[in-house]
Amino acid sequence: MLNVKLFIELTRLNKPIGYMLLFWPCIWGLTIAYEFTSELETYFFYILLFFLGAVLMRSAGCIVNDITDKNFDKLVERTKNRPVASGKVSIKLASFYSFILCGIAFLVLINFNFFTIWMALLSMPLAFSYPLMKRFTYWPQLFLGITFNYGLVLAWISVTNEISILPIIFYFGAIFWTLGYDTIYGYQDIKDDEIIGVKSTSIKFKNDPKKFISFCYLIFIGALILVGTLMNFNYFYFLFLFLPIGHLIFFQIYKLNVKEPLDCLLKFKSNNFLGLLIFINILIGKLF
Repeated sequence: MLNVKLFIELTRLNKPIGYMLLFWPCIWGLTIAYEFTSELETYFFYILLFFLGAVLMRSAGCIVNDITDKNFDKLVERTKNRPVASGKVSIKLASFYSFILCGIAFLVLINFNFFTIWMALLSMPLAFSYPLMKRFTYWPQLFLGITFNYGLVLAWISVTNEISILPIIFYFGAIFWTLGYDTIYGYQDIKDDEIIGVKSTSIKFKNDPKKFISFCYLIFIGALILVGTLMNFNYFYFLFLFLPIGHLIFFQIYKLNVKEPLDCLLKFKSNNFLGLLIFINILIGKLF
């Protein structure tokens, strides 16, 4: 029998920041590709599909992550009570839930064109191998960025049925956005991670975190400017870019205290607001 409370904990549905950070690149890619002179019903329908896909795949990914990290999670204060690590949910049941979620996600996926379906399926091995990366490399956040922002390219393809340099540039910049914010997130567990031997960019750059995060965010900002230039966005787009840029530089970097886990979590969660700001900025660039 399904225990709803444990299922919600297992899939992190009570923590929407995860699927929203997966969703924002999708809506960015969809919006830069869509011609608003055509009917809006398709645009809103695709927004719904990508949102459902983000929720379902993030939920399935959390389960896979908990299964692979079961022994590590037991040793980390923040994660020791997760359903799989604590033994409240068996690996067999958790795997079943993940399989069902992937099946529903596939039903969402088949609403798109064949190119989008094919490209999405090609990304699956990377998506489900990400949890293993922290065992072998200090760059698991880079793999997360490649995986988490892939929806930007898929969204572009879903509208245009072809690939272009524009979404590739945006995708490249968004990878560094994730690399930055997930490095911030990693400072919550850095003491436990160093003890148990897992790797991360938070550990690799612990002596000068703000310099590395600044480097990541500057690449992302550069991508936002370049995409706006190549798409001939109006000057309002560039004028209002000071809002997300200011948020990144002043709030997330200048005011960051990596020694305070709650502050790291606050800065990490603020990227949901940043995603909204960029979405609004793209709409301004295209419509005004």
